[in-house]
Formats: sequence, C-alpha cells, structure tokens
Amino acid sequence: MSLPNPAELITQMATRLTAHLKHRGISEPRFIGIRTGGVWVAQALLTELGSESPLGTLDVSFYRDDFSQNGLHPQVQPSALPFEVEGQHLVLIDDVLMSGRTIRAALNELFDYGRPASVTLVCLLDLDAGELPISPDVVGATLSLAAHQRVKLSGPTPLELELQDLAL
Repeated sequence: MSLPNPAELITQMATRLTAHLKHRGISEPRFIGIRTGGVWVAQALLTELGSESPLGTLDVSFYRDDFSQNGLHPQVQPSALPFEVEGQHLVLIDDVLMSGRTIRAALNELFDYGRPASVTLVCLLDLDAGELPISPDVVGATLSLAAHQRVKLSGPTPLELELQDLAL
C-alpha cells in the first residue's frame, strides 16, 4: 500500500475547507491544532491558505479517557489558545482520526474554555476505524489499514507519512 503525499493532501484540504466555511457563512474561524501532528497539519494548512490567523494548540493528555491506564506522556505541554473560544467558529485540526477518542478529549477541553458557536473537524487522514461517532468535515484521505498496521506522521517540514507494520 502506498500512502498519499501530505503536501498534495494539504492543498486539497485547503480548497475543501475554504468551500466548507464559505457554505456555512463562516468568515473568521479560529484555528486549533491538536498536539503534535495536528499542530503540524494546521501550520501547513494555514500556510496553504495564506492565513496569518493565530494558531491555538491543544494537548489533550489530561482529557483522554485512557489517561489512568496510559499515564502521562513525558512530552506533555500546556494548551495555548490565543483567542476566546466562547461564541467562536473553531476549526479543530488533527493528523489521524482513528478511534475518535482524541477528538472527544479535545472537545471536552475546548468546552472548559467556553462554548464555541461551531467546531469544524479537519483531519489529514481518516482511518475509518471509529469507536465513537465522530467524522471529519474535511479530510485529506480515508484509508483502511490491517489490524497490524499504523500510520506515522513526521514533521513539521516536510510532512511525511510512514506505514508501520506492528507484526514485524
């Protein structure tokens, strides 16, 4: 299986996101990337859009429902939102949507900051393996992987995707 080119996906996503926001009548969204890969994707997307909007970052480690099982990742950093959440149209960006648990955690954290007017979910890849009823509004590509496969994003520049085989 060959993986899509992230740069091409970002270009396509920028076009789809612009159309999606225009259709919904949203002119000044606030962008938030989920650490770490989602921040990289968000930075690339903002560059592709030619936007100088401030980028918020979320580290959802404390909000995950598996926190007590997995413990604290050694690279946890504080979230930083350089704008109000209350009443804003947010574009929440992640790299890979798998189970939906990271997105659920991000939404829980965002609501601790206030109630947004809307949240548009953007993901580079949708692995279509959801445990939760969450789907992206804008997606770069949808992939189906075998149970022993994972996709790893490296970056921030250039963004590169790698298919990993856990069975080896």
